Amino acid sequence: MSKIWLLVFDATLQTLSMVFFSTLFSLILGLPLGILLSATSSEEQGGIIPHPMLNNVLGRIVNVLRSFPFIILMILLFPLSRILIGTSIGTTATIVPLSIAAAPFVARVIETALKEVDPGVVQAARAMGSTNFQIVRKVLIPEALPSLVSGVTLTIINLIGYSAMAGAIGGGGLGDLAIRYGYQRFRGDIMFVAVVIILVLVEIVQVIGNKISARLIARR
Repeated sequence: MSKIWLLVFDATLQTLSMVFFSTLFSLILGLPLGILLSATSSEEQGGIIPHPMLNNVLGRIVNVLRSFPFIILMILLFPLSRILIGTSIGTTATIVPLSIAAAPFVARVIETALKEVDPGVVQAARAMGSTNFQIVRKVLIPEALPSLVSGVTLTIINLIGYSAMAGAIGGGGLGDLAIRYGYQRFRGDIMFVAVVIILVLVEIVQVIGNKISARLIARR
């Protein structure tokens, strides 16, 4: 029994590691892309530097990447994981496809949040002589922060689900535990524990995200 609980503990740590680092890297990739999508949209949509052609190209790239099922995308990115990490199997290697899969979603979340900012606030900042960079950093992002927190919360929850699917093809974590020890060895108890832990992680992330978003709204 102690060995089983040790496996569960290790699998949980692997899942937490995958989700944490893939969230971090997806934000690094998706944040500038989302800002660029919002900034280059039409003036009617709140774009501060309208550029229809660039916006259309970026939008199509994001849509293509978002349309890939994660399992297929992960297989396609095996060579990239092997180049960057040295292997295509395991927890560390899975962070690469997880980050790339989540980045387009993050970009759309950020784009949507920034477009929800009151145009009057942006116009007031521009009237005071603010540059485009200052408008993004001091107006758009602070004003959209509650929506951004909600979007990041949703991203983390999606990544928890993706990390579980990654276990089907050697990604490690709770998904791998549920498949190898639960399904393949007919251990329903292990599968049940893995599923419960995933559900608990999702609930914890959702509750924390909601509280942070609510506090940011209350401070306005």
